[in-house]
Amino acid sequence: MNGKQKTSFIWAILAATLYAVSTPLSKLLLQHIPPTIMASFLYLGAGIGMYVIRLFRIKFRSISKEQILTKKEIPYTVGMVVLDIAAPIFLMFGLDQTTSANASLLNNFEIVSTSLIALLFFHETIHKKLWIAIGLITFSSLILSFEDSSSLSFSAGSILVILACVCWGLENNCTRMLSAKDPMQIVVIKGFGSGFCSLVIALFIGEQLVNIKYMILALIIGFLSYGLSIFFYIYAQRELGAVKTSTYYAFAPFIGVIFSNIVLREKPSITFAIAFLFMLAGTNFVSSDSKSNLKS
Repeated sequence: MNGKQKTSFIWAILAATLYAVSTPLSKLLLQHIPPTIMASFLYLGAGIGMYVIRLFRIKFRSISKEQILTKKEIPYTVGMVVLDIAAPIFLMFGLDQTTSANASLLNNFEIVSTSLIALLFFHETIHKKLWIAIGLITFSSLILSFEDSSSLSFSAGSILVILACVCWGLENNCTRMLSAKDPMQIVVIKGFGSGFCSLVIALFIGEQLVNIKYMILALIIGFLSYGLSIFFYIYAQRELGAVKTSTYYAFAPFIGVIFSNIVLREKPSITFAIAFLFMLAGTNFVSSDSKSNLKS
């Protein structure tokens, strides 16, 4: 890897880590917040947080010379917002009906959907080693999927999480088309657009606003796990592309499982250790693919 790729790798891992902690924390908050309200506040937290940072950067004249979005990017921007309305709602309803560990692991399906969409519709190249990496990472999640057959069957919750992953796979590719633009502007648009629309949907279907302390917690989680995560993800996509960034992002489900074990006191098993080895092998193929691309 060259210097830019190494930096992008760090951005991708940091984005994955920040996003990973949102699953178990959201699972806890769903005991007090309805699913669609929760989804809306996660994105509103992202939008509000990044907007405040942007204002500070403008005030202290430290804002970088980033390209702003134009009319040319409107279709991808609209697609990004719409998909970001659907995905977290699917995820919150799915998470409400399944375990945190299960939801974390099923998030690996986002890699598959992102890669296939990037290949079929955006003609992004997927090299042999990267296919192997995707296969190993997916296989590792399949191993873990059989750890508890009762909770990892094709339940309604699991299907909803998979639908969320498909939406995010589409959204990742839309965002890829905007990755040369100002990441802060993109996150603010994502946050306010998806957050407000989800809130309208929530109130329309009869969900109620809850205790202010829970809503503040949801906003904070949204800022850290969605706002900053998306911000770093966009920077990573600039150099790595949608497929490779999403492959590095496969660390998120495993981090989510570990965090779930700590927060929700779920003990890891031997199956998890075996699957983790496949994850490391897959990550090694991603790294070697990067090196071979530089030489070619």
